[in-house]
Amino acid sequence: MAVGCRIRRNFERPAKELVEAFRGIPVANIDDNCGRIAAVDASIYPLNPKARLLGTAFTVNAPAGDNLLFHKALDMAKPGDVIVLANKGSMSRALCGEIMSSYAKARGLAGIIIDGCVRDSYTLSQMDFPVYAKGVTPNGPYKNGPGEMNFPVSFAGIIINPGDIIVGDSDGLIAIRPEHAKELAEKAKAYHEGEEKQMEGILQRGEWPRSWVDAKLEEVGFEFVD
Repeated sequence: MAVGCRIRRNFERPAKELVEAFRGIPVANIDDNCGRIAAVDASIYPLNPKARLLGTAFTVNAPAGDNLLFHKALDMAKPGDVIVLANKGSMSRALCGEIMSSYAKARGLAGIIIDGCVRDSYTLSQMDFPVYAKGVTPNGPYKNGPGEMNFPVSFAGIIINPGDIIVGDSDGLIAIRPEHAKELAEKAKAYHEGEEKQMEGILQRGEWPRSWVDAKLEEVGFEFVD
């Protein structure tokens, strides 16, 4: 099998209940429980901020500006998969638009994330289907290859493996290894519930106890000057 021109048909996907454990948990709360270094970089954003993303990574590594393997991925991916298109961060050409996104939605895929550009941006912003990208351009793609499918990819500052759990909201994206998912979901859910209680105290009583602030100021050595 030639490196650079290979397609893996099958890979292990996590159990659906493991994926669903992250539904409704903000990406920020998940990232807070991963050392605050696990999310993709801020260049990747949702075309429709209201469309939340949750699914299993189906990875594609393509040359800059080329979507040949992306087209094949649309036919091979299974319902619940997220097509992860690593395109070297290229801003030169759009890798998909309304037609490909609509086809992905019709096949039951969970979403599309691209470290490159899309087009038909207004239509994508109105679709109830999550598409994340780095930018927008009307320039269309090449369809020449080579590329790889369902091998680990470098995507916007993180490594994403086929079968990773992808979670996205208006803040950004995070990829979770299945072997870490159960423990992380439990921690992130509890963390989120704690934040909701903080908001309840703020909105209902105007209270937000943060004794750690003064403790940290004292530790650093701040002095108060009248």
